[in-house]
Amino acid sequence: MKLYEKSKKLDCVCYDIRGPIMDEADKLSAEGIDIVKLNIGNPAPFGFHAPEAVTRAITENLTKTEGYSDSKGIVAARQAILDYCKEKNMPNVSMDDIYTGNGVSELITMSMQGLLDPGDEILVPAPDYPLWTASVTLAGGNAVHYICDEQQEWYPDMEDMRSKITDKTKGIVVINPNNPTGALYPVEILQQIVDLAREHDLILFADEIYDRLVMDGYEHTALASLAPDLLTISFNGLSKSHLIAGYRCGWMVLCGDKSRAKGYIEGLKLLSSMRLCSNVPAQSLIPAALACREETKKLIAAGGRIYEQRECIYNAICEMDGISVVKPKAAFYMFPKLDVKKMNITDDEKFVLDFLKEKHILFTHGGGFHWEKPDHFRIVYLPKCEDLLKAAESLKEFLSYYRQ
Repeated sequence: MKLYEKSKKLDCVCYDIRGPIMDEADKLSAEGIDIVKLNIGNPAPFGFHAPEAVTRAITENLTKTEGYSDSKGIVAARQAILDYCKEKNMPNVSMDDIYTGNGVSELITMSMQGLLDPGDEILVPAPDYPLWTASVTLAGGNAVHYICDEQQEWYPDMEDMRSKITDKTKGIVVINPNNPTGALYPVEILQQIVDLAREHDLILFADEIYDRLVMDGYEHTALASLAPDLLTISFNGLSKSHLIAGYRCGWMVLCGDKSRAKGYIEGLKLLSSMRLCSNVPAQSLIPAALACREETKKLIAAGGRIYEQRECIYNAICEMDGISVVKPKAAFYMFPKLDVKKMNITDDEKFVLDFLKEKHILFTHGGGFHWEKPDHFRIVYLPKCEDLLKAAESLKEFLSYYRQ
């Protein structure tokens, strides 16, 4: 491939990072126009701050963490993660099964690179966190998207998932709590996924980074806790729950039966060693962070900022014509549906781009999450309520006259 040619594989990279919409947002910003960014789950720009215990931990340990660590991470961090795994009833986990990473994204890519040969398939939800599709593709595999059903609170459509399993399928990705929908899967759905993986001898990949951001009294169930006889790789981190996205602090845990995956595990060890180690100062705050969860709980309880911002934007959307939304139970995203017939919408990217140009508010279109119909977009509800209400009023006005 010539150096100036873009690889077609890069076309699957997520649109909230790069693409025509972000290019336009950058252009408007360069012209001095203030853009309200409701497109990416980065808490810091909206006045969120890490708990004091977390920032204190990294400060106190900074001069002690100047060298490389073990490629999997420092002992104190992995011990804290191991304790958390036991709390979540994740089976057959030892210190040796835990890998720290520069955010979960690095580890997702590593897990696919170590597994896939050209033509191998991984089942990925639609809509998805698009890095999963990108990582599968860049590793030489094919991401096969199973549908999540909006009519059933965005739970996976089990018949659709079953219909897409072939002799090339290597694993199933489960994003729970879900990005971009904010859905939380009940035990019954998770058990059906485990049963299907067991029937076809598949690896489970559990993206559970939002498991500490569950609202309304619901509880999160770790997928691995239901599958002691299967290999489940669980992904988690502190970017969202502890509001430190820039610290790049995540981990990956190998759970359950690893007896038939020795070659894969050796590959993961090699890939982990190749990058020497993850950010050691960030690793040093993991014990303090996992011991400090009360501040997060306050944010997602009634009266807490994230909870009230969800209520604010959800209620505002419910009052609009031409749009509907399933109320999220977790994370800080929602995935509204547009009345495409009313507005003659055939291109969701154009819808988001037109809205950006006119109202200077930035969303991510549904196609950026591998949703094939042009009828959805994602809202991030991290801004304060007054800012969300202003954005909602602009959206309401825009929908009243917008037609493609």
